Amino acid sequence: LDETCFYPEGGGQAADHGEFLVKSEAGALDAAGADHSAGLPSDAQPEAAAAMVTANVTDVHEKAGEIWHTVDRAIPVGTRVHGILDWERRFDLMQQHSGEHIVSGMIHNRYGYDNIGFHLGSGRIEIDFNGEIPEEDLRSLEEAANRYIVEDHAIEITWPSPEELSALEYRSKKELTGDVRIVTWPGADCCACCGTHVLRSGEVGPIVFTSSMRMKGGTRIEMICGGRTLKYLWELKNQVDQISHLLSAQWDETAKAVTKLHEESVRMKAEKVHREQEHADELIRQSAGAGNVLFVEGDLSPDVLRRLANDTMEVCGGICAAFAGTDETGYRYFIGQKDGDVRSLVKEVNMRLDGKGGGRPYFAQGSVKTTAAGIRELYQELWG
Repeated sequence: LDETCFYPEGGGQAADHGEFLVKSEAGALDAAGADHSAGLPSDAQPEAAAAMVTANVTDVHEKAGEIWHTVDRAIPVGTRVHGILDWERRFDLMQQHSGEHIVSGMIHNRYGYDNIGFHLGSGRIEIDFNGEIPEEDLRSLEEAANRYIVEDHAIEITWPSPEELSALEYRSKKELTGDVRIVTWPGADCCACCGTHVLRSGEVGPIVFTSSMRMKGGTRIEMICGGRTLKYLWELKNQVDQISHLLSAQWDETAKAVTKLHEESVRMKAEKVHREQEHADELIRQSAGAGNVLFVEGDLSPDVLRRLANDTMEVCGGICAAFAGTDETGYRYFIGQKDGDVRSLVKEVNMRLDGKGGGRPYFAQGSVKTTAAGIRELYQELWG
């Protein structure tokens, strides 16, 4: 194309999508039978009688100074096309990109940190800064950014001369020469940028920091703006409503209700482990001097199962093989012999019972996909 309004992927921003209306030889209908003549510019209206077919633009990249559009059908060279942006996608990207500028500029002004990594896709914006931002400061940064949105500042886009550029303080990941596009959000940010933006800060819509993490001496912030924020709040509300219904609690009491449920779960797990330990103690006592011992238990905790096998092999005078699980999910095992070598037994178990595992010569662990009856049959065959 000799010109385009489609933005190519670059600078952390995803490419525009949309469609080309292409003249064909049948009536003024696309492949789906829709009349597109009303959507054409006035200078194209006389040509609307010619058939128009749609070529979907699925990606746009810049290569060696040329902008390439990926489309889903071949278009003959020399064909006149009318491009239509997926405006919902474009406006979303404009909101996110403009919001990122405002936040990055405010962080740079407050801490002196640089934005060293930026990704803007279909989910959340990721911004990496080369310094640590205290967790307690994120709330005030978020509030400051949203206050700037409400104040509805107009964007300023300029192409300074080399002399003007040399005297200008602006953010850039590298030193620039030639024609440089400067995007300024007055009082918030001044940055060299070729991306797409809204005209006023009010169009960005609400900004929400969804998460933050420290990484390699810096900070990564995930954030969303505008329409994505609304969708995010809808998802949160749906989740809170479901939790509220399940716990029979008001929405602003769900955290307290979940805390109570968690504490009850912890207590019940502790009681379960205590009962399992008492059961294991009894089995260990009964196994003293018994020689080879096989245990096939239900859903024992891994730590209790390990202790059962380890302590039993110390007193039984033979091999202890302890299995726990269900016929549906399979069984975890620990096999050991004091001062012995159980490797050949473990190999046989894994081969015959569809298992995997290993360990030290005298103590091994693993899992098998079989039934309790299958385990007992094998050991009956091996040990009699």
